[in-house]
Amino acid sequence: MTILANDLEYVREHVRKVPNFPKPGIIFLDITTATKDARSLELSIDFLYEKFKDEKVDYIAGIESRGFIYGAALAYKLNAGFIPIRKPNKLPAETIKESYSLEYGNDTIEMHADALKPGDRVVIVDDLLATGGTALAACRLAKKVGAEVVATAFVIELNPLQGRKKIEENGIKVVSMLDYDLD
Repeated sequence: MTILANDLEYVREHVRKVPNFPKPGIIFLDITTATKDARSLELSIDFLYEKFKDEKVDYIAGIESRGFIYGAALAYKLNAGFIPIRKPNKLPAETIKESYSLEYGNDTIEMHADALKPGDRVVIVDDLLATGGTALAACRLAKKVGAEVVATAFVIELNPLQGRKKIEENGIKVVSMLDYDLD
């Protein structure tokens, strides 16, 4: 299936812009309105599938929480396993952790220590690429156990925050469906 420009515009039209959330001056791009529309959700998953259908992908790792929505569906379509990357203290077995910087402090994500093994090929998925800090932390988790990060994938990319540049400077491919300049 080829995703056409009008398909991309259809999905873009279903992303809600919420001004001044979570703080004044921020325009929050809410994908829940895009996931509740069946056609928009289908187009988003199909777009990501088309990007990876010819790659040998063993696992999709979805970043909590909206990365779970796209990641699990993509894993299903690619006949790959799904791995959740979560906030601290949410996974029941032994985990490995990775901390990263945010504009307003630090945060940490975790993955089960046995989720990946050396040589596994994984795509890291989230709904939105902003500064790239969370995605890079997820990539470091995968690499800690010897997995190969095939790419990072997002439905939305915020161009002004230059997350793509940060990820690509680390030698990791970035795939995104919709880019926003938020002028």
